[in-house]
Amino acid sequence: LTAIGGLRTPSEGSLKVLGEELCGASKQKLIQTRRNIGYIFQAHNLMKFLTAKQNVRMSLELHNGLSDRELDEKAIAMLEAVGLGDRIDYYPENLSGGQKQRVAIARALASQPAIVLADEPTAALDKKSGRDVVEIMQRLAKEQGSTILLVTHDNRILDIADRLVYVEDGRLTDNYMAASDREATLPEARRPKSQ
Repeated sequence: LTAIGGLRTPSEGSLKVLGEELCGASKQKLIQTRRNIGYIFQAHNLMKFLTAKQNVRMSLELHNGLSDRELDEKAIAMLEAVGLGDRIDYYPENLSGGQKQRVAIARALASQPAIVLADEPTAALDKKSGRDVVEIMQRLAKEQGSTILLVTHDNRILDIADRLVYVEDGRLTDNYMAASDREATLPEARRPKSQ
């Protein structure tokens, strides 16, 4: 994910993201590409000294042309969209794990990126909070026309995916399409457990 997100540069080969070659790309090209990518980190990576609104607003400030009022309005709208309209002025230390992850989702999707990279977004969450988080991600991404690339070990959330790709020891091992008929094609050991 760090290579796809332009956070780390591949040492060899080719890596195209959003039609741009990232291997050997200039700093400016990497910055330009990153502006079209939202990031949801496993540990949410919220700035502890910023409120929920300020954390979301920070991602919007990377894009030119928005007034202070517009920045605040968009940040608040995103927090409302993830169910945190009553927590806009809360600092991360006063939010639950699920609420922190929802702030991270709002931050990642606020600028309507083409791609959202999500690294184990349910890792530190209980079953219900994890499910809520991925359903919010899925709904907002569909509304905005964003693609989510989610890396997880959590088999409980596989059913939300349009496509599953399995990687073992750095190699692609399986590839499944179409969530609607995935149950019939998944090997028994990989089928999501009933909820």
